[in-house]
Amino acid sequence: MTLEKTDGGTPPASGVRAGRKALWVLFAAGSLDAFGIGLVMPVLPGLLRNLTHADEVAGHYGILVSLYAVMQFAFAPVLGILSDRYGRRPVLIISLAGAAVDYSIMATAPSLAVLYLGRMIAGITGATGAVAGAAIADTTQGEERARHFGTLGACFGVGMIAGPIVGGLLGSVGLHAPFAAAAVMNGFGFLFALFFLPESRRMGPASVAAGGGFNPLAGLRQTLRGPLLMRLVTVFFVMQLVGQVPAVLWVIFGEHRFGWDARMTGLSLAIFGLLHAVAQGVISGPAAARLGERRALQLGILLDSLGYGLLALATASWMVLPIMLLLAAGGIGSPALQALLSRTVDEEGQGRLQGALASLTSLASIVGPLLFIGLYSLTLASWDGWVWVAGIALYLLCVPALRRLPR
Repeated sequence: MTLEKTDGGTPPASGVRAGRKALWVLFAAGSLDAFGIGLVMPVLPGLLRNLTHADEVAGHYGILVSLYAVMQFAFAPVLGILSDRYGRRPVLIISLAGAAVDYSIMATAPSLAVLYLGRMIAGITGATGAVAGAAIADTTQGEERARHFGTLGACFGVGMIAGPIVGGLLGSVGLHAPFAAAAVMNGFGFLFALFFLPESRRMGPASVAAGGGFNPLAGLRQTLRGPLLMRLVTVFFVMQLVGQVPAVLWVIFGEHRFGWDARMTGLSLAIFGLLHAVAQGVISGPAAARLGERRALQLGILLDSLGYGLLALATASWMVLPIMLLLAAGGIGSPALQALLSRTVDEEGQGRLQGALASLTSLASIVGPLLFIGLYSLTLASWDGWVWVAGIALYLLCVPALRRLPR
């Protein structure tokens, strides 16, 4: 089933209904995919203890986490190009099926080598955010696009919050139970997409012939063509990189600055994740519609920077909640930027664009932890707030690009 559009670019009634169905399936698949990723994280250290020496657990854990990001960095552009060439639906269905099979194998991982292979395959098949983003660009227009990008981000965030909670509970039953549950979750996602997901890409002979090769860096090179795309992609990467500051240092900073224990840290992470999901899923769309995508992006960066500055100066735990509200509200910038980026390429290149963005997100998740943990360690003796100031400084690098965006 393919969504049809009229010559004027407005989908007919049947196309609108199919587009809405596609969106709901994409949101559900995104939630299930993120849920499966988060589900296995709490038990990985325990599983490694059964497969290797105790003094090697930390090293293998770090490698496995990084390996997942490296695979997504390399293969998200490939999946995006494949979806441009053959359609969003088959790529998404095959990826979900592959993830279900992979987690099934990991549920019975007999050796460390199988676990490593499983994480590599999981990283490849988990790079479906690029395909989902391209499908959203296919099925939405104008100001609705930012709202639906925000909803997809919120669904992923909710899955990442719920997954570790359920994974921790299942881990008390058995170390392999979360992997089996992740296989079931991705299996449901596969069936959901197989029976209910329409094709959003208008296919033709030119589509199959398009795309060139499958070099993982080809999408990145083509995406950086043109001054406007270059500016927008630069802002996107900086935003993803700065987002790694709370992602990797929230726990360490909270323990050092406020004396948080594990319970308080977990509660703060859950609250922040929920607030961020609400901001992206509920506020980002109306903000983009009222302010325009350009100003919504600028406002998001401003709120994020303000939150970073206040967090660097905070002296008591009670101050963190209003700061989290600011940081969560800053989440409106990312969907607005994705909508702006999707406007800069035609329908033939949406998969390539979204694949390149997913690849840059993974690159930020590889570089960011090394950069900011190193900076935090170097400056801890003088002041533990310098890392948040560094995040603001990186945002300032975006000011020239933001000022030159077209209205």
